[in-house]
Amino acid sequence: MAKRNALGRGLGALITEANEVTPKAAAIDNINISEIEANPWQPRTTFDKEALEELSKSIKEVGIIQPLTLRKIGENRYQIIAGERRFRASKLAGLDTVPAYIRESDDNSMLEMALVENIQREDLDAIEIALSYQRMIDECSYTQETLSERVGKKRSTVSNYIRLLKLPALIQKAIREREISMGHARAIINIDDPETQIMLYKQIITYDFSVRKIEEIVRKLNNENADNKPEKKTTAPKHPDEYNNLKDHLAKFFSANVDFKINNKGKGRIVIPFESNTDLERIIGILDHLNN
Repeated sequence: MAKRNALGRGLGALITEANEVTPKAAAIDNINISEIEANPWQPRTTFDKEALEELSKSIKEVGIIQPLTLRKIGENRYQIIAGERRFRASKLAGLDTVPAYIRESDDNSMLEMALVENIQREDLDAIEIALSYQRMIDECSYTQETLSERVGKKRSTVSNYIRLLKLPALIQKAIREREISMGHARAIINIDDPETQIMLYKQIITYDFSVRKIEEIVRKLNNENADNKPEKKTTAPKHPDEYNNLKDHLAKFFSANVDFKINNKGKGRIVIPFESNTDLERIIGILDHLNN
């Protein structure tokens, strides 16, 4: 039985597409570092200094095992599609050149391949993934449905990541620094009030609450809010002119402020108010007179 691609059909397809445009073995070139510029679509925006130094030391000892992937953007000018971490570590190591594949790629494919390469080799934090997904939506004009197909994720998964970008900056920073997990963040996002969200974040840090505990707290808070929410006042539908005319006629006939109660389906009742028993007897007398 063939082993299933753990990345999903979407990511697998992207990687296949990327490999299809990779030239043969002879196409791995040594490119001057001074001719390379960073990828503006790079989903990873922070690079751990200690990890870069460790990679730099490894590059000094054994060289670059995995070539960078570049695209040519001008005469002796290249832009990184994938491998910015290796590029930065190579500069720290004092290298003048780096091995690289040169590919032809439009901007959309470049963004996709940069994201795929990072997911394949390093775990992006949840906010970086969310920002990457949002940029693919904004800059590649993808819908969430299209994006989910391209990256091989369920639409709900894509949506859950993008929703993280609505959290307060303090909580987003905590996610990036892995102080709280994606599970914690997904629970917190179900609270609408930012101050309450921050309060829950601080409780996670202070008391080391589990995801299940935070989910339980969020459920209780939402139930309390639902119980305390005032009932919506329903506005009576506007009466057509013929109803208003009839109401005015009946009001004069009974000498009372006659009112109609009508729902959206046209059903209702006529209300004839009275101010005393004597007034009620007067109205009954009018009705009896009508029956005779």
